[in-house]
Amino acid sequence: MLSQQNGGPAARESDQIKITHVGFDGSKLMLEINGGLKSGGHWYDHVQAGVGGVGAPMGNGNRTPTSGTNIELDFHKPLENLTADQIKKILAPLMDFDKHTVTKNYAETLSPEMKKAVAEKRALEGMNRDEVLMAMGHPLRKYRESKDGVDLEDWIYGEAPGKITFVTFSNSKVVKVKEQYAGLGSETGSQQVIVP
Repeated sequence: MLSQQNGGPAARESDQIKITHVGFDGSKLMLEINGGLKSGGHWYDHVQAGVGGVGAPMGNGNRTPTSGTNIELDFHKPLENLTADQIKKILAPLMDFDKHTVTKNYAETLSPEMKKAVAEKRALEGMNRDEVLMAMGHPLRKYRESKDGVDLEDWIYGEAPGKITFVTFSNSKVVKVKEQYAGLGSETGSQQVIVP
């Protein structure tokens, strides 16, 4: 647990933290975690204005202190040419830099074919919506239709002139991926595109 000087814990075990500043001072490595130990106040919070000897503060008095802390490591010898990897190794007993995001953990469960498609930023038949989002991001447009009692949803990537990709979903799975190239003023084929 990382503690603040007076304000209780700045982070508990398994909390994600952000190193907001790294500094060196001779033999010391100084880290600011989650904004450090700042009060949240500014010099102008103390300015007052008034008429006839009666003054009032100019600021609104709302101070938002940070919930971070500072860490200072003293090596008792000058620090020279430390790399980011060396700093991570020094801090490893205190911080885990190898934690993965939920998205990265999910990506590691994909089949080799799906991983390759995500890395190449392309959709494959059989992907679900989350996998398409990982591979291609959010679509520019979506189009829904019902064909022979089957609900279909197209996610449309790209714009003319250039490549346009239609990713068609049925029951949350990709059933078709179609790429077309459209020039200036040309149609992209028989696919009807409706912009929401």
